[in-house]
Amino acid sequence: MKQFTKSLVAGLLLLGFAAGHSHAQVGITAVPFMQIEPDSRTPGMGNAGVAIADNASAVFWNPAGLAFQTKQTQLSLTYANWLPNFNTDLFYNYLVGKTYIEGIGTIGGHITYLNLGEQVQTDERGEEIRTFSSYELATGLSYGFQITDNFAVGTGFRFIYSRLTPTGIDVGGQTAKAGTSVGIDLAGLYRSNEFDLFNRASRFSAGFNLSNIGPAIQYTDDEQSDPLPTLLRLGVAYDIALDEQGFNTLTVAGDLSKIMARNDEEGRAMGVMEALFNSWDTYTRFNGQELVDVPLVEQFMYAVGAEYWYNKQFAVRTGYFYEAPENGDRQFLTFGAGLRYDMFGVDFSYLYTIREDHPLANTIRLSVLLDF
Repeated sequence: MKQFTKSLVAGLLLLGFAAGHSHAQVGITAVPFMQIEPDSRTPGMGNAGVAIADNASAVFWNPAGLAFQTKQTQLSLTYANWLPNFNTDLFYNYLVGKTYIEGIGTIGGHITYLNLGEQVQTDERGEEIRTFSSYELATGLSYGFQITDNFAVGTGFRFIYSRLTPTGIDVGGQTAKAGTSVGIDLAGLYRSNEFDLFNRASRFSAGFNLSNIGPAIQYTDDEQSDPLPTLLRLGVAYDIALDEQGFNTLTVAGDLSKIMARNDEEGRAMGVMEALFNSWDTYTRFNGQELVDVPLVEQFMYAVGAEYWYNKQFAVRTGYFYEAPENGDRQFLTFGAGLRYDMFGVDFSYLYTIREDHPLANTIRLSVLLDF
């Protein structure tokens, strides 16, 4: 019998946004770390970022946004102590960069790493055999290209590697192995020309991103597999200058998102196209106590946020995120701030959950940026 320390248990059970149980049409996804918002700016705005996507983190939020970024090369690094309320040794790191290539477009690349800590392997008598480390990793490239002055498309490709146990360990009569897969993103972004509203310069944006489209992941040598967390995001944003000189600016944004993954009646992951077409009805999930039905209207997640900039040097942010109780029950307020000086930048975000004992309570992210 194998046992795992609390860090791995927390990482798999509490980090998961759509955990499930083998049952008809159960919502369950593998590698939930792919849904962790990787920067510190957008999480300060309640995770509303699909229609903004104006820095290197567009690789995650909307790769089409890369196409409108033609002025500088940028690097950004984000660090977070994950699930701090549970005193685990989970750490999240995200490195992303983007650069513009004349005549081709803007290309971005990223590395995502989640350290799940050190685990203990025991035998049937509970005696320690050895310790080992668990982690999950994703790396890939994204590309954005302008079709017109106002509309761009984007795509991304990533390789995913999930090592929860050492290869070859026996788990319930099955041989464990690292899970691997690839994911593809398809995205679009419309950005209007600047226009006047109440004698103030304004701009409207709207975008979509269908991310992590790819084959299911297997962790053992049987036929059981779990789908990637394919996610559909739709978003709008509105920017306005608060004075004639443009020293004070305000952005408000809103996102609507939904998991596009399904298991069949035998608990196996549906194919990608099959899941996309079969994700628009009621599904069943395990909420920690019992199996519950989640109707379509409760499967959507909502995010709204606002960002104020002074002279493009100092920013304050806030936002709200809502997920229905039976669909994961993430409900939180977010706050954030940002500083820019010359080629350097720093962003900070703090997550305040509505429920005090929520695993994500008091999550803090810190990102540093470097513009060339």
